[in-house]
Amino acid sequence: MQGFSMGFVIESFVSVLLVMTIGYCYVLNKRLKNLQADKETMRDMIGDLVAATNMANSAIGQLKEVATETDMTLNARLEEAERFSVELANHVVAGQKVVEKIAKITSAARGSETIARVENRRAGMALEQLAIHERRKGNAA
Repeated sequence: MQGFSMGFVIESFVSVLLVMTIGYCYVLNKRLKNLQADKETMRDMIGDLVAATNMANSAIGQLKEVATETDMTLNARLEEAERFSVELANHVVAGQKVVEKIAKITSAARGSETIARVENRRAGMALEQLAIHERRKGNAA
């Protein structure tokens, strides 16, 4: 009988070990399933991140194109404004010469130098106003 009880104890111990092993395998299986689910989630997240990165790269490329076009347009407009400024300055100089001639003719015709001074002052004020306008226009550009 003692051999029977010793065998029973050993078999009971082995059974307990087997139950513990099965329980541990169950816990490991559960953790592996969670890890697999997390792996799928991470794969989806990485896919989304790659898609977002590609969209950002595309947007950056488009922004560079728009910046280049804007720079070219701005440079063209600045060159045009500069040409107009030179042309306007030439017109002002020509206008000033015409006003001076008119003032001389008027003063000679009337025999009075006061009229010429008034006309010169008006021409000077007109030139000052034009210069102010050009500075404002230059600051706006």
